Amino acid sequence: MLDSVINPVPQQIIGTQPDSLADILREDVNLAVWRRELSTELQHMVSRLLAGDRPINEVLVLQAHTSGTFKVPNLPAAWSQLDGFAALRDDLQWLVEAFACLLGAQRIGLRLRRLDTPMCPRFHVDQVAVRLICTYAGTASEWLTEGCMARHLLGQAAAEPSDPRQIHALQAGDVALAKGERWLGNQGRGLIHRSPTPENGQSRLLLTLDWLA
Repeated sequence: MLDSVINPVPQQIIGTQPDSLADILREDVNLAVWRRELSTELQHMVSRLLAGDRPINEVLVLQAHTSGTFKVPNLPAAWSQLDGFAALRDDLQWLVEAFACLLGAQRIGLRLRRLDTPMCPRFHVDQVAVRLICTYAGTASEWLTEGCMARHLLGQAAAEPSDPRQIHALQAGDVALAKGERWLGNQGRGLIHRSPTPENGQSRLLLTLDWLA
């Protein structure tokens, strides 16, 4: 009983409102998800970005202004000519500001990438404090509840669960906050997750935000 009080089993919370993300601050939560639907305008913008085989790999470090606010990320000028650009820019701005406000972040690492193959196909935990994950299009990240896989066997294909009912998945458009191993007091309790295997010919557009300082 004492161990369960000191080290509660990590929980995963999914809600339909933005304030669901605040659950990541709870000691017993290592995944908080805001399940949302992308606007039609934003979906169209994402589809245009993924049309053809053009690479997308935006890597930015965002620093808070003295006022504590963050500027809209600088995006390729060519994107501004596409219908729906404002919807993507505004969504990135909102997510960056919400992430910073919730965590008190002063510096954020932003990555927006097109992925045609799994980035991290084995179940693993991240060596970060917390990461925001949003798949704008394509198959979204998969995760396990606690106890489905022994943590000392992470990375070993043979140890991964074979029962698909044990593997949970985010949905395109979801905003997820996942704790890693560097969240204070979360050592050995980071979310176990992996990149999905894309469907044939399907690309993903993946946004991640990392709390750097």
